[in-house]
Parts: sequence; structure tokens; C-alpha cells
Amino acid sequence: MGKRATQHRNVIEAAKEAGVQRILYTSLLHADRSLLDLAQEHLATESALKRSGIPFTILRNGWYTENYTGSIPGALAGGALLGSAGDGRISSATRADYAEAAVAVLSEPGHEGKTYELAGDDAWALRDLAAEISRQADRDMPYRDLPESEYAATLAEFGLPEGLAQAIAGWDAAASRGALFDDSRQLSKLIGRPTTPLTVAVADALKQVDSSVQTGSRR
Repeated sequence: MGKRATQHRNVIEAAKEAGVQRILYTSLLHADRSLLDLAQEHLATESALKRSGIPFTILRNGWYTENYTGSIPGALAGGALLGSAGDGRISSATRADYAEAAVAVLSEPGHEGKTYELAGDDAWALRDLAAEISRQADRDMPYRDLPESEYAATLAEFGLPEGLAQAIAGWDAAASRGALFDDSRQLSKLIGRPTTPLTVAVADALKQVDSSVQTGSRR
């Protein structure tokens, strides 16, 4: 972060010199109006692509469900899911969903010059995630909504670098104001099926937790 605009411009220039015939770029959901601090670098890359003369397709990916299900082990250990997103709706999809969209765009004609806003079919709030963890893990898992600064400080206490902790808390705060919501369903149209529901993503994450525990017990 902070260097990607220059790095991406270098890649685009190198691609042009090498005769690359097409570039597919994974950008950020609603990058042209997003509240996320990540948006400016993505917009800079989009502009560089459009100036390059190389045929391109822009996939503006929303949040990965794994960004949140990855915190399930810590939430189970600590007894609560922490965040700063309030009741903001998050239209996430799994990495596999977004990857399938990239394959579709690369392998089918007619996508050159287009920009797609990609997000999950069903939006949810962090309280919904906590409730789903509670249901599937058969234990009470409350959601604790913290002020942005307090959440950043808590993440830093857990060992995250201060800059990353502040960034994550800032993204949550932006989510509380609608930055991660989209109901266009362009992703499911591209892949020809509904996006992976939160229930399935949580179940997969809990299986990984169980597998990790079992592996640890055999050592």
C-alpha cells in the first residue's frame, strides 16, 4: 500500500513493450466513489490502463468473505467477535467466487473495455456473522462493536503492526457507512450461479479450525 500505483504503472508499461494483448485488473468495489483509503491507488491503475492502449477488463472486487471468517479462530478463543462496522451491510463473496469470475472473463469473448462491480448476492452485518458462528459452533458468540480508535488499539495489542491495525479499523468504519455494500449481482451473473452464502463460508472456516485442533492434538 502506498506504492502500488507506481508499481502497477511499471507493469503496464512493461506489458505494452512486451506486446501483451490484454490485461485483466482486479480493482476495488466502486473505486470511483469508495470511502476506503485503498480506492485512490486502484483508480490510478485504472487510469493508467485506459491510457495504455492495451485492451483491458476491470473487475472491481468487493470484500472477500475470508477477510472476516479468518478471524473466527480468534473470536472463538476470545469469546467475542470484534469490529467497528456497526450495522453496515457487507456484500462479500469468497475468493473462489471472484476467481471464477476472472476465469469467465478471460475465457469468454465480449468483456474488453468493460468494468464490473463484483460483490456477493446477499449482504450481511458483523452481528449476522457472530450469530452464524454461534449457531454452527453451538456456543454464544456476541459481536462487540468498538469505536474505530479502540478497535485499532485492540488489534495492535493482538500483535498487528500499528499501520495495519489502523487500516483494518478504518475499513470497518467505512463499511459502517455503506462502503462494502452492492446489490447489482454482477458477480453471480458472470459466474452463472449464486455466490457462496455466508453459512457455507462459516462452515468451511469452522472445519479448518477443527482440523487445526485435531492436528495439534496429534503432535
